[in-house]
Order: sequence, then C-alpha cells, then structure tokens
Amino acid sequence: MLAHQPQDTNLPKGIHRIRRLPDPALGTLWDSIILDEAVKTQLLSQAMLNFTLRGKVDRSVVPLHGVILLVGPPGTGKTSLARGLAHRTALSFKGAQFQLLEIEPHTLTSAAMGKTQRAVSDLFSQSITEAAVRGPTIVLLDEVETLAADRAKMSMEANPVDVHRATDAVLVQLDLLAEQNPQLLFVATSNFPQAVDSAFTSRCDLVMHVPLPDAKACAAILHDCLVGLGRTYPSIAKLANSPQMSRCASASVGLDGRTIRKMVVNALASDTRTAMDPNAMTIEQLLAAAQAATAIRRQETKQS
Repeated sequence: MLAHQPQDTNLPKGIHRIRRLPDPALGTLWDSIILDEAVKTQLLSQAMLNFTLRGKVDRSVVPLHGVILLVGPPGTGKTSLARGLAHRTALSFKGAQFQLLEIEPHTLTSAAMGKTQRAVSDLFSQSITEAAVRGPTIVLLDEVETLAADRAKMSMEANPVDVHRATDAVLVQLDLLAEQNPQLLFVATSNFPQAVDSAFTSRCDLVMHVPLPDAKACAAILHDCLVGLGRTYPSIAKLANSPQMSRCASASVGLDGRTIRKMVVNALASDTRTAMDPNAMTIEQLLAAAQAATAIRRQETKQS
C-alpha cells in the first residue's frame, strides 16, 4: 500500500505526481501483482532494453519509440504493474537517478476548440521533454485512450475535430521524443484497447495483455491477502493453508485481482461477529463470498 503523499500544486498541467526512483513502495506493488513470472520478466527486460539499446542503435535499424502498452480488464493490476515496473527498471541501473512522471489525462481535455491539442503538445514538448533532459524518465500514461482515441471510430459529436487533433498531437510528439530522448520510456495502460488509435498501438514496442487470474493465480492472490491480514489477525493466516482453499480459488475464477481481495473483505463483513472480530472468519464464509462475487460477475457479463 502506497503511503499518502501530498501533491505538489506547482506541477505542470497534466502531471499528477513525480516520484524519484527506485521507490521501495512501488516494489511492493510489483510483488503484489500475481502474474506469470515469464510475463513479468519479458516486461522488465523490454523496459531495461529501452535504456540500453536506444541511443546506441539508429532508429532506421530498430524503430523503437520507447512505449509499452498494458491492456486488459479493469482490476487486473495494470497501473500497479506499471508503477512497479518503473521501480524495478530503475533498480536494475545502479546509481542512475530515474524518475517517474504520472500523467492525469483528464486534466488535459477541454470542450474549447484547440485547447486539448495545445495542452497535449505542451505536456509532451515541454514538461516531459524537460524532465527527460534531467535524467532517465519513465512516464505513466493511464487510460491512454483518453489522449489517443481511435479516430476511425469517433462520431461527429462532442467536438470531434479537437479530439482528432489531440490524437494527432500525441502521435507527432511521440515521434519527436523517440528521436530526441532515448532516456525516456512511456508505459501506457488501457481497459479498452479497441478504443486506442491504431497509429498509437503501432508505435508501441510491446503490447502486453494482463489477463484475469486463472485458478493458480487466484489461489496465490487469496494466499497473499490472507497472510497479509494475518499479520494483524493471526487466525486469518491459518485459513491460507486450509484444505478448502482450492475450492475458494476455483470459485474465484473469472474475478480480477482487485475484486478477489475485496471479496475477502466481503467475507469479513458477512456477519456482525466477524465484523467485530475478523479472527473469527471461517473458510465457509470465504467460499460463500467467492461464489457470490462470481455470480454477480456472471450476471454483469450477461447484461453487457
């Protein structure tokens, strides 16, 4: 869990937070995302390669843009994974002074003609460029479809010309930054990859799908959550080794990692006794909560 950090009100428009790297709190996030280690290794290797290869090899040979895109359902941990990746990448380069810029895309959009485009251009050409000049920089672009919307799918409503121009600005700036700043890496996330402009996706050096956890991953997430709670409520930790844990994990398939962890909380809140004394939670309550959560998810899927 990240400690609360006061926000710097003097940050440039569009930048939500700047962190010095490495940051152990972000390393905890990396460890908390239960994902195939081979996938994590590929992700980290791609980020490391960005800072070792770019700047040394001409882009006519390998046209790297310094962009990684993480896609997948909500709640699978893409943003946490991106933050953790920033920490692990910086940790790999001993002595280098890395920084992480977190972008808040919604602060850049405007209904006024031309303002979104100008705000996007200023963010990339000035704020991000100035940060990259100071040293190795990783930029987190959450919900990237907000800034790089698929122009082919836009309706002629809600000021589409300006949205088109904003996407154009992102693409132009990515090309310029790729040429001029090899010590820069963008890590973008999207819950709706079909809404991301194909020209943006084509500039990504790696597009990685972060899937819903399978039964094995569900078991690992549940185990991690129960053991974590067990540091405060010891009896809960014992449930992690219950013979019934495999049933709870199987019942959780179809849920994302965030929902699985909240489902444990739902189990604690399933009656007043465990609400007052979490140590009293039983494996039966956990199983019932998992079954209830998956039933709700199936109903939501049918309705969508």
